[in-house]
Amino acid sequence: MAGYGQPPTAGPPGQPYYQHQAGYGAPAYGQQPGYQHRPAGPGGPPPGADPTLWSWFVAVDQDQSRQISADELRQALTNSNWSYFNAETCRLMIGMFDRDHSGTIDFQEFCGLWQYLQQWRATFESFDTDRSGSIDQRELQTAFQRLGYNLSPNFTHLVLSRFDRQGHHALKLDDFIQCCVLLRMLTDTFRARDSHQRGIIQLGYEDFMTMAILGKP
Repeated sequence: MAGYGQPPTAGPPGQPYYQHQAGYGAPAYGQQPGYQHRPAGPGGPPPGADPTLWSWFVAVDQDQSRQISADELRQALTNSNWSYFNAETCRLMIGMFDRDHSGTIDFQEFCGLWQYLQQWRATFESFDTDRSGSIDQRELQTAFQRLGYNLSPNFTHLVLSRFDRQGHHALKLDDFIQCCVLLRMLTDTFRARDSHQRGIIQLGYEDFMTMAILGKP
């Protein structure tokens, strides 16, 4: 399924929120086609590793620990205006692929994150119709609709106000990723409680607080 905070992988996006397919697109978290995780030999890449991805991994791994932290990832990622990615987006992406909950990612996990990021970059560029390097409210409304969210222009304006860090009434790539991941998390939580798939739930106070805390990026 394309949508709910994940970049489309094939076919036109725009599925209703209650149609669900697990994952963020093939391959699954932390996996890359044709690469099976095996321990790396001393000083070299793991057997079967993509040499280009390995060179990027080594460049990002500033402390040579063979693990990449959110801070190291942030130093390697820039928006179209050469500003570094915001720290929260990097933390979210590390968390998605950190399967052992170490707070860092190894090379195998990095391969999955890198592919995920490239999918998001392509998605962002497809909605940046004026090629400004950012997404304005009109483009964001179109993006939400094509990603399967039935949201009003007023809500889109609210999202833009919340995630527009630079006050330019537009979102850079990192903020776009962050807001879409948040929408995905909240939608999945809502859907789990919508047993009749009608878009309506009864929500107690503690359930509401739980959704707010778990959904906060």
